[in-house]
Amino acid sequence: MELAHSLLLNEEAYSQLGEVQKAEFIFDWLRYLEKLLLATSRSDVREKQKTLVEQLLSLLNSSPGPPTRKLLAKNLGILYSIGDTFSVYETIDKCNDLIRSKDDSPSYLPTKLAAVVCLGSLYKKLGRILGNTFTDTVGNILKAVKSAESQGRYEIMLSLQNILNGLGAAAAPCHRDVYKAARSCLTDRSMAVRCAAAKCLLELQNEAIFMWSTDLDSVATLCFKSFEGSNYDVRISVSKLLGTVLAKAIISKHPGAASRHSTRRVSLEEVLELLGTGFLRGSSGFLRASGDMLKGTSSVSRDVRVGVTQAYVVFVSTLGGAWLEKNVAAFLSHILSLVSQSHPKATQTQIDAVCSRRCVSFILRATIGGLLGEKAQIAAAKDICQAILKLKKVVDAVMSDGNLETRLGSADVAASQHVLVCALQELGNLIHGLGTTAAPLLQDSSAGVLDSVISVVLHPSISVRLAAAWCLHCIAVALPSYLTPLLDRCLERLTVLKSSPEAVTGFSFAVAALLGAVKHCPLGIPHGKGKIIMTLAEDLLCSAAQNSRLSAQRTQAGWLLIAALMTLGPAFVSHHLARVLLLWKCVFPVSPKDLETEKSRGDSFTWQVTLEGRAGALCAVKSFVSHCGDLLTEEVMQHLLPPLPCAVDLLTQLSSILKTYGSPLKTPSVVYRQRLYELLILLPPETYEGKLCPILKELAADLTAPDIQVAASTFLLPPLCHQDDLLILSPLLQETDHRFIEEQLLLGNGIACGSLEYDPYSIFEKDVEGDSVPKPLPPTLSVISSAVKLFGVVCAHVGEAQRRLILEQLLDSVKHTKGARQQVVQLHVVSSVSSFLKYVAGLKGNLGPEEIRRPALALVMGALEGPSPLLRCAAAEAWARLAQVVDDGAFTAALAQVSFDKLKSARDAVTRTGHSLALASLYRYLGGISSSQHLNSCVGILYTLSQDSTSPDVQTWALHSLSLIIDSAGPLYHTHVEPTLSLIIMLLLNVPPTHAEVHQSLGRCLNALITALGPELQGNSTSVSTLRTSCLLGCAVMQDNPDCLVQAQAISCLQQLHMFAPRHVNLSSLVSCLCVNLCSPYLLLRRAVLACLRQLVQREAAEVSEHAVMLVKDSREELTPDANIREVGLEGALLTLLDKETDQRLCHDIKETLNHMLTSMAVDKLSFWLKLCKDVLAASADFTTVTCVDTMQEEEGDKGDDASVLTTKNDGRLHPFTNPRWATRVFAAECVCRIINQCENAHSAHFDIALAQEMRKRDSRNDFLVLHLADLIRMAFMAATDHSDQLRLSGLETLLVVIRRFATIPEPEFPGHVILEQYQANVGAALRPAFTSETPPDVTAKACQVCSAWIASGVVSDLNDLRRVHQLLVSSLTKIQVGKEALSHLYNESASTMEILAVLKAWAEVYIIAVERHKTHNQPLKTAACSEESVRNGSSSSDGLLDLVHADLSTLSRLWLSALQDFALLTLPSEFASQLPVEGGAFYTAETSENAKLHYYSSWALILHATALWLTSTGFVVADPDEGAPNLSRPVTPTSMCQGSSGVTVKSPEDVYTERFHLILGISVEFLCSLRSDATMESITACLHALQALLDVPWPRSKIGSDQDLGIELLNVLHRVILTRESPSIQLASLEVVRQIICAAQEHVKEKRRSAEVDDGAAEKETLPEFGEGKDTGGLVPGKSLVFATLELCVCILVRQLPELNPKLTGSPGVKAAKPQLLSEDGSRLVSAALVILSELPAVCSPEGSISILPTILYLTIGVLRETAVKLPGGQLSSTVAASLQALKGILSSPMARAEKSHTAWTDLLRSALTTVLDCWDPVDGTHQELDEVSLLTAITVFILSTSPEVTTIPCLQKRCIEKFKATLEIKDPMVQIKTYQLLLSIFQYPNPAVSYPYIYSLVSSIVEKLQEIDKRKPEDTTELQIFQEGIKVLEALVAIAEEHHRSQLVACLLPILISFLLDENALGSATSIMRNLHDFALQNLMQIGPQYSSVFKSVMASSPALKARLEAAIKGNQESVKVKIPTSKHTKNAGKNLSIQLKTNFL
Repeated sequence: MELAHSLLLNEEAYSQLGEVQKAEFIFDWLRYLEKLLLATSRSDVREKQKTLVEQLLSLLNSSPGPPTRKLLAKNLGILYSIGDTFSVYETIDKCNDLIRSKDDSPSYLPTKLAAVVCLGSLYKKLGRILGNTFTDTVGNILKAVKSAESQGRYEIMLSLQNILNGLGAAAAPCHRDVYKAARSCLTDRSMAVRCAAAKCLLELQNEAIFMWSTDLDSVATLCFKSFEGSNYDVRISVSKLLGTVLAKAIISKHPGAASRHSTRRVSLEEVLELLGTGFLRGSSGFLRASGDMLKGTSSVSRDVRVGVTQAYVVFVSTLGGAWLEKNVAAFLSHILSLVSQSHPKATQTQIDAVCSRRCVSFILRATIGGLLGEKAQIAAAKDICQAILKLKKVVDAVMSDGNLETRLGSADVAASQHVLVCALQELGNLIHGLGTTAAPLLQDSSAGVLDSVISVVLHPSISVRLAAAWCLHCIAVALPSYLTPLLDRCLERLTVLKSSPEAVTGFSFAVAALLGAVKHCPLGIPHGKGKIIMTLAEDLLCSAAQNSRLSAQRTQAGWLLIAALMTLGPAFVSHHLARVLLLWKCVFPVSPKDLETEKSRGDSFTWQVTLEGRAGALCAVKSFVSHCGDLLTEEVMQHLLPPLPCAVDLLTQLSSILKTYGSPLKTPSVVYRQRLYELLILLPPETYEGKLCPILKELAADLTAPDIQVAASTFLLPPLCHQDDLLILSPLLQETDHRFIEEQLLLGNGIACGSLEYDPYSIFEKDVEGDSVPKPLPPTLSVISSAVKLFGVVCAHVGEAQRRLILEQLLDSVKHTKGARQQVVQLHVVSSVSSFLKYVAGLKGNLGPEEIRRPALALVMGALEGPSPLLRCAAAEAWARLAQVVDDGAFTAALAQVSFDKLKSARDAVTRTGHSLALASLYRYLGGISSSQHLNSCVGILYTLSQDSTSPDVQTWALHSLSLIIDSAGPLYHTHVEPTLSLIIMLLLNVPPTHAEVHQSLGRCLNALITALGPELQGNSTSVSTLRTSCLLGCAVMQDNPDCLVQAQAISCLQQLHMFAPRHVNLSSLVSCLCVNLCSPYLLLRRAVLACLRQLVQREAAEVSEHAVMLVKDSREELTPDANIREVGLEGALLTLLDKETDQRLCHDIKETLNHMLTSMAVDKLSFWLKLCKDVLAASADFTTVTCVDTMQEEEGDKGDDASVLTTKNDGRLHPFTNPRWATRVFAAECVCRIINQCENAHSAHFDIALAQEMRKRDSRNDFLVLHLADLIRMAFMAATDHSDQLRLSGLETLLVVIRRFATIPEPEFPGHVILEQYQANVGAALRPAFTSETPPDVTAKACQVCSAWIASGVVSDLNDLRRVHQLLVSSLTKIQVGKEALSHLYNESASTMEILAVLKAWAEVYIIAVERHKTHNQPLKTAACSEESVRNGSSSSDGLLDLVHADLSTLSRLWLSALQDFALLTLPSEFASQLPVEGGAFYTAETSENAKLHYYSSWALILHATALWLTSTGFVVADPDEGAPNLSRPVTPTSMCQGSSGVTVKSPEDVYTERFHLILGISVEFLCSLRSDATMESITACLHALQALLDVPWPRSKIGSDQDLGIELLNVLHRVILTRESPSIQLASLEVVRQIICAAQEHVKEKRRSAEVDDGAAEKETLPEFGEGKDTGGLVPGKSLVFATLELCVCILVRQLPELNPKLTGSPGVKAAKPQLLSEDGSRLVSAALVILSELPAVCSPEGSISILPTILYLTIGVLRETAVKLPGGQLSSTVAASLQALKGILSSPMARAEKSHTAWTDLLRSALTTVLDCWDPVDGTHQELDEVSLLTAITVFILSTSPEVTTIPCLQKRCIEKFKATLEIKDPMVQIKTYQLLLSIFQYPNPAVSYPYIYSLVSSIVEKLQEIDKRKPEDTTELQIFQEGIKVLEALVAIAEEHHRSQLVACLLPILISFLLDENALGSATSIMRNLHDFALQNLMQIGPQYSSVFKSVMASSPALKARLEAAIKGNQESVKVKIPTSKHTKNAGKNLSIQLKTNFL
């Protein structure tokens, strides 16, 4: 293929190829040429132009295929437009000659067509340059039309379209001729030609004024004719033409147009009248009303009506939303009049009426629902209300007419019903779409929406009553706050008007519809409503018999209410179940005998009522089974099943009853059947086992009943076909935007579309298709579909004999019927057999013996060759299922052989299509079984069929089957890939574009092949690259195909290729293709585009976005009118699309795509994304509300804006987004939150304003989030104050995110302030509306969360400013204090629970923060005796906040405790359910406890923490006066804590505390011991903090201390938390609680010892009992020991941080060499905390107990020391070493070491420990470890100083210790020396000479030597100076310790050293600072020593005059400066001291 990439055709390479490759080669060359020509310079093109033109023209004669000729023509056009044009006339002549040629052979046709296409392309490209030649060309082409076949006509029309496009107004002379030719083609028998003609006329109307002026009527008539017998594509094209022309007629009132031609103006009325004529009379013209038309028998064909409907929509869309807004009233009244009494034609029969109503609804949905913004929609809704009221008055007038006859016969009432139905449905849809933004509409009393809708509920027509009920349903779903009031109102009317039949049915429909709305409203309805409805339903059923005029209505209403009640789910139903089951039992006779007597008694009317009642009861039970599955226990089933056999008996009797009473019972009996079947389908077959045979007989009779006339295959078969196979059938089965109206064409003429009046019971069911009205089919049809489903189930469960009989019976019934009836019966029978096979296959069952196979096979075989394609499709599926359930290889092979034989012999299309699909189905279900032989033969046959160009149908089916086989064969198919691919390419290049369905199948094949090749496509071998090129070529051909579905296939193929071989797909051309089709009118194409985009942006979002923008810049004209990429980029275009799109799947894909783009690009294109979101949010915000708050930010907010507003201002339009819907705005608000989250993971400057501003200065392109804070706040504010509740929630969430992220950022210009502070007014204003009384609880709850976050964030420090937001919380607190009784009755009780808990949680958060701030503020000042006092003294905000809360604290604490009690009750296991209080808790009712649980789960933790803090602040000391009362919570609700009746016992404060203590402890332990995976970090932390707070106070500590089991329980729970949660903060918090528990235990032991001593003061010490763990034996029992539990927990922490501590892990019991390591900061904290706990443990034990645990504790402490003793610079100790030394000190100085009983054991153990420390030095395995000597020496020192002397004074240990010190003194590191001196100093000063003397003897001499050495070489730097100073200190200390007679020697040593550092006055001036410091230091020390030991001093001086002279000189010289220097030298001395002091306080 590379050879094809040159400017000129490589003829040499071309000539060597085979036929198929030639076509491929040419196409590839042309594709390349197109790109090359545009990129080549003009001169180069001109050079080669002649040869190129020759080559291209020679290709004309080589009969090019459709895609090739199109490309060829395009290239010719480009060539001439770039190069010279002089030879163009020759080319045109040549083409004209080819067209004139008389050769009619099929082989010559492609050349002719190519010539036609070339002409079109040339004129389009060159236009007026060819001005004078066009008349001949057009004439020639038009002449050719007459003789051309369909392909010719198709290409000529498209060519004419191009010619007209190129020439523009210059083509005027030919307009009429073209118009004539196109007119005849518009009604051509080929659909493709009609489409092409419509495109041609659409081009023509741009310039041909007559089309939309004088000839307007005839154009319209022509279009109506064209709609007859049309397909979907024609309807789309022609409706576009008609709509555009009519719109043009109205718009073109420009004076210019009028003056040129005296055209008459066309008014809107005339245009609508024209369209209306088409809708009502079809294409029969206006005047030529034929005879039957006058007689009123003919009816408009449905396809015309659907076509006109689409034209209406195009007409309005072309004129646009703004036009519609102005003319909405006129338009509305016209559309509604289409189904009014003035035009009885449209609503002649029920079927017509339903279809016409659908069309009208579709027009209103697409225009008013689709084009108008929210405000205009509200206005339109008011207009609709006016229309409803007007009609209501007409009806009232007729109804009030006394005469009954005229009343019922009135045509007015009947005719007005359809208008009302359409109006009500559109009103419902409008309000449903508006959601809570429709609130102003309903509050507007002048519009009177609710009144007008409720008034129509009493309309005499049932369909109007149902429509009104549905409208109320929509209102309730949109505005949940109206649900309960509407329900009340309807129930009240129903009770009052019980005697009016209309009212009974109307209001029962309304109640049922409203109950159906409950599941869409998360806030629900009050629980009590269920009881009212149930009582009313019972009442209606019981009173039905009293009045025969009302009995049918009351019976229906009663059961309808019960059935609707079931949808509320188990919580509502469980209370009324017994009554329902009783009613159900009573509705059927008890025994068959009673049924017989019934039959003999009644008359037609009673039977009608009875059947109605029983059908209703069946429906209610069906509703119960499907909505309340949880209640279906064994017991309930026993009550439910007894009436079933009787119901089946009645079913078998129905036919005889019908014979007796005739036709009035026909409909009720069908409905009864259907209801029974539906119920049986839901129940497991075992429940009606005894009745299987009679049911089966009835089903067979139903399916073959003689009176069914219509074959409704389209609703029966699709569920039985495979989804993929439906694609080859009519495109109508595929999803389109017009599905709603196209459905009626699908069903065929005799069948009605679904409509609500066919089954009123469906009004409360959730509709399948989203939010539109339920559309049940007529009972006659739905009974068949239920029968088919049930047949499958029942037939699978009867015996084999029965099964055989029934199948044979069905086979006979098909054979014995004739004609059209046979088709119907065959359809039903095949459907039911398919259903049966599918069911058995699903159960993995078996069909049975040969006798059963035979009839089944015959049935399926007959259908495989049946006339209907849908039937063949279902039969192919059944064929494969049959093989599946027989499950026998031979049988499968035989089936395949049958198909092979048929395909080889048959010539007719029907057999060939059916059997080719049958083969593929077999392969799909049993693929792997069959051999490759089977695969080869399948593929061979399908190859042949797919090339059968005589029948496109056969090609389509064969190719589809091939695609299925490729899919199923997977890797087995690899041998066939190349031939298949070349076949596909050959067909793609040759099949005419008019056969779109063949191309679609080709696309599926290519897709399957690409999937089968998969990642191999990335390979580089030649074979793979050839395959890849072919795939790309195939995609290119399909992309150029005019059919949208083929383009969709191309896109999904490219998507697959991009997934497997991304480098080889040209992204820019793919993206441009996607952008062009973003707003295609074809739903499936849009879906393909978005699915592809979604995949692309996951990998390369930025590239996709750039390509889209580049594309728009390059293209001259705007791509698609809707996608505004130029202004708002691809992202903005997607947002706009999201706003318009209604298809759920598409919307989901758009959101996903935008989310991916946002994730990968938002940080880089921050301003762009924020501006997008802001535009969407601001486009519809009421600016009045925004500006009032924003004045303060206006200036600085706008500065940044003006620059970033792209080009919207000069555009004349204010906003790129016009009136986005609320859902889009919610999405934009969510995007803002996502953007903030994205920035969090990016550069830190996003949240640091100083840094951001600085980086912005450096490079203006830098952009950071913090610079857009004003915009973020403004967006959150706009969203939070909107009308839409969902948007308010999103806005509050955004505000919350902003507060949390930006609260701590300081404001650089005002130190001490934060940047959010300036926005406090906005925050207050955004929150205030959420606290009004009418706000729904979920919004208030969210706002409470924001309030508490704002107060807690600490942004506002001034109390007065805080009060604004605080006040909101106070108001909500007062609101909730009235309790669950008085909160709003609009919603379910659980909603008020949610609100109460949200308020309490918010307060809890505020209180916790207040206490924390108070603590941190008061930590430095520990003066205030109690926190209360400091609150009064302090005035700063940290105390002020606590003050604010204090005011409400008594109320709050009461409510918090109640909430915690509720929570405790709700979390009890289910077995305690019986003990719960009957009426619920303080804030929940017993019935709604399940829903309430969720709300408690989300808020209990903070409330618990706050309560614990409150209890500790009262210190468990003061009791509120009312707290002693028996109830902890409010007086209303006795809680389970205190079951005693009030006033009998008054609890002591001690009891109250104990209860509270256990409440908090219980909740915490319950939560922590079984942490669910969804438990939030926040809850766990809050829970642990609550425990910490609790144990901060003595009283609870004493409780824990005295109750050992409780402590152990807590420790085990904490151990578990530490094991399951990795977070360091949680582990630290847990350890803190552990520490507190150990403290509590210590306090307890101390207390017991003290009291024992006091008691036994006189007794002997020996007799004292042992307190503490381990008692007298020292044994610790796991599970019973607090100490053991603590050890476990600490070991867990330590080993997790330092695995080397685990002896098992290191493999040896002793030490193993490993480098010491530094832990992370978190790790160090954890280890330190664990060590603190360990060191506290001995104090909890008895002396014996302490002996048992000491080894472990020492091992761990020394282990930590050893593992973390890393050398740090500056001789610091790591935090873990410091902690372990601290712990060591704590352990060693424990009183247990000195206690009599444990003294000896401790001494031994401590010696061992010291040995271990000493061993750390020794090289292990010959390697020396790099431990920090200072750490180890310090440890030794701690041992020496903290233990009793006998531990360290035994010679062997003492010797080793001394050696270590000696060795360390030799180390060169100065820091080590300094530390060593400091440690020695502390040892030398130890008071016990037994300890200190040995060290002094051994080490002094070496110290003196060291000092003398320093003395000799004079110190050079500060560290040496420090060493010297420390050394001198040691010597001085020694002098102080020494006995008198040794002292003189020591002083004699010391003085010379000191004096040698003294300088005389000359030297002093020139000395370095170090020498000078030394001099000062020495002098000062001498000054001190002299007076202290004067005698020694004098004698030394006397003996050495030199020293004396030097000293005197120094003193003299220094006299002056000493005065000055003494203070500083003191200072330096102190610095040295400080170090040693610090060490002392640390551990020594």
